[in-house]
Amino acid sequence: MRLLLLNGNTSQAMTDRLAVAAHAIVRPNTEIIPVTGRFGAEVIASRAAYAIAGHAVLDAYAQAWAAYGNGIDAVVLACFGDPGLAALKDVAGVPCFGMAEAGCRAAAAQAQRFSIITGGAAWGPMLTEYAASLGLADQLASVRVLEADGGQIGANPEAAREAIYQAAMKAITEDGAELIVLGGAGMVAQIEPLAARVSVPVIDGLTPAIRMAEAAAGQKPPAWRGPIAATGLSPELTSLLKG
Repeated sequence: MRLLLLNGNTSQAMTDRLAVAAHAIVRPNTEIIPVTGRFGAEVIASRAAYAIAGHAVLDAYAQAWAAYGNGIDAVVLACFGDPGLAALKDVAGVPCFGMAEAGCRAAAAQAQRFSIITGGAAWGPMLTEYAASLGLADQLASVRVLEADGGQIGANPEAAREAIYQAAMKAITEDGAELIVLGGAGMVAQIEPLAARVSVPVIDGLTPAIRMAEAAAGQKPPAWRGPIAATGLSPELTSLLKG
């Protein structure tokens, strides 16, 4: 199968790290196509950046769709928070999974109470709202936010490990978390170091998203087919939105 790994921000270094992590997860017959957003924030750390990333995600998918057409079997939106995921599911016509949705649903299936650890202050309320939109408000024990953002954590993972551990311990001892979700592309290298130090399971969003995508490959969910008259979009996105 051919899996589109779509990063909704503009950090190529983050996409490269995600691709390396994804290669260690996927089945032998899965080909990964990593794609980075053409515009927007380098690291999504605000509601404005999140809104722009939703457009960038649709544009990036349209670019890939123009290049590969029916050769794409599934999409993983590799951007915790899933900007543009609902719209992407509307237009893609192939199974689409986001790291945040997949991580939260996997956590909720394994534990009564889970906490998310992520980077960037704005993500606290944003992820609390997102979990509620998934119907998981009662199972979300907390969102613990680090001062460093996802880009900084990914660029220097060793330096972030103690802060991640301290946040996890507070989530466990103060919030009652029975499982920790590491939220964000910058967290993909942190599972094993943290799991070795805490007494509860530790997961990320990338692994469950990839597993779900591989299981769903070949399915053809209904895509929205009503044309949109638009101005100022890329030719590829304009074509996609015409249905």
